[in-house]
Amino acid sequence: MNQTHTMKEIPAIERPYEKCERRGAESLSDAELLAVLLRTGTRGENALVLAERILYHAGETGLLSIHQFSRERLKRIRGIGKVKAIQISCISELAKRLAKESAHELLSFKDPDSIAQYYMEDLRHDRQERMKLLMLNSRSKLMGETDISKGTVNASLITPRELFIEALQKNAVSIIIMHNHPSGDPAPSTEDMLLTKRIMKAGELIGIELLDHIIIGNNRYISFRREGLL
Repeated sequence: MNQTHTMKEIPAIERPYEKCERRGAESLSDAELLAVLLRTGTRGENALVLAERILYHAGETGLLSIHQFSRERLKRIRGIGKVKAIQISCISELAKRLAKESAHELLSFKDPDSIAQYYMEDLRHDRQERMKLLMLNSRSKLMGETDISKGTVNASLITPRELFIEALQKNAVSIIIMHNHPSGDPAPSTEDMLLTKRIMKAGELIGIELLDHIIIGNNRYISFRREGLL
């Protein structure tokens, strides 16, 4: 496609908006969907060409790149100013919330599958390790959740003390810890194993049970409870 074409110069049958109207959104490619939402391109290229450049900017791989771009990084792409950067950030956040809301119906804190599915979109796109603490009552209902650490999650940087202060303040009976591996591979490291053992032993002393440690990868996860590591 000639990159100097405007949308009006593209045959109507090929334009993303008209194609969506005629055949439904499911018929559009990723770039076509993004082009419809962006509405306009930039000087010298239409919205479809701009959308393709965004999705495959700097070797990134399609839709996943949208979640990983900050607004500042988006604005470094030619043709993306403040308005379009905000539009794309909102598209990304809306996608995360839709996925999380769909998973909420199946959420059970006794089921690692449903927990991982519910928090997957929150954690799998993060380029830093982030640990969440989930605090539960005697009926395994969520009383509160908080981020304990962002950066490198390891036994030397996270102490059971700070974690259990949060749990005691909520009068939690049990806890679940969860963190992501930006590499996409959820296999536990030596540090993950050491940290889990320290938290489990500290919980036994004060009467707050560690129900599970879940590690989130890219659409994959590991449950310490399910793997017999607790």
